[in-house]
Amino acid sequence: MTTQFTDRSSAPPVGPPPPFDPELAPVIEILTSLRSPDAYRPDNIVEMRAPVPGVEAPTDEVLARGGTYTVEERTVPGPDGGPDISLLICLPKHATTPTPTIFHIHGGGMIVGDNRFGLVEMLNLAEPLGMAVVSVEYRLAPETPHPGPVEDCYAGLVWVSDHAHELDIDPERIVVGGASAGGGLAAGVTLMARDRNGPAILAQLLLSPMLDDRNDSPSARQMRGVGIWDSSSNETGWNALLGDGVRGGPEVSPYAAPSRAADLSGLPSTFIDVGSAETFRDEDVAYASSIWQAGGRAELHVWPGGFHGFDVVVPDAVISQDAVAARMAWLRRQLGTGPRAAGSRTGAGARSARRPRSGRDAGGTGTRTA
Repeated sequence: MTTQFTDRSSAPPVGPPPPFDPELAPVIEILTSLRSPDAYRPDNIVEMRAPVPGVEAPTDEVLARGGTYTVEERTVPGPDGGPDISLLICLPKHATTPTPTIFHIHGGGMIVGDNRFGLVEMLNLAEPLGMAVVSVEYRLAPETPHPGPVEDCYAGLVWVSDHAHELDIDPERIVVGGASAGGGLAAGVTLMARDRNGPAILAQLLLSPMLDDRNDSPSARQMRGVGIWDSSSNETGWNALLGDGVRGGPEVSPYAAPSRAADLSGLPSTFIDVGSAETFRDEDVAYASSIWQAGGRAELHVWPGGFHGFDVVVPDAVISQDAVAARMAWLRRQLGTGPRAAGSRTGAGARSARRPRSGRDAGGTGTRTA
């Protein structure tokens, strides 16, 4: 897989930030008064990992959803040469046939979070469709730079696919998904599965994904100092993942920053959504466009006036409910036209043979939604 590098030093000026949705604007004002958009710095990453007062990690009891799911945390082999990893496995308790599954990768800007973060929202999508959810714990940057985090996630996906029968999971109906940094890692894992002839991936669900280390798109410049997780915090996350002097350069791997991929052909069906008033807007729109230009299938939603993670922070807003409904409708279509219904496998999932798992990349806020 080759990379592409563009000199954007002469980028044209941008206008003022788009207005926030009227239901969201009062909330973002409160949030930014508590934690500024540029709050994440190299010297306070450990501090930012501390639990947010009033924001409790979901317990197993919460994740079991009144007995609808069994919840198990299991330690499984990590990437070759790396430590074991943890998978939080939520299986529909009363399923009578192998279940479709969301393989969930949490957000956190590559530097914070764990496999319980964002899991409730994924279960909200999964439960009405009878889907399992498996959430992977990956090592965080800067203690573990690239390729450690994405390799951890890929090893977890391989294990789930290889042990699908044991878990009563349908290995041909796995959706890889995540929000923010988790969305970027999901895109990287999907590229890996394609390039390594790895596990079948039915579709990828990318929610405001963190895709481009260059951090210089019009929306990144337009939203500097505004909203949640601006270009300054974004720079902190990317520098932690890639190391000093690497971010923005010509050698960044597409498995770290999927926007660097020169070839987006052969990917599974893709869902991308993002707010119009957030840093990741333009890199996410560009990624969807690149998939279309490569002949792929992508559904893109840009929610007007949405800030980063708006649907989690203000779930009762009309725009948040519309965003969740769009994801649900897309998931229903994927499951309705998947391998069991169509009798075929396409994209990354079309490759049944696998290369050894040791195959490596040659390129070697209070809400914590990044």
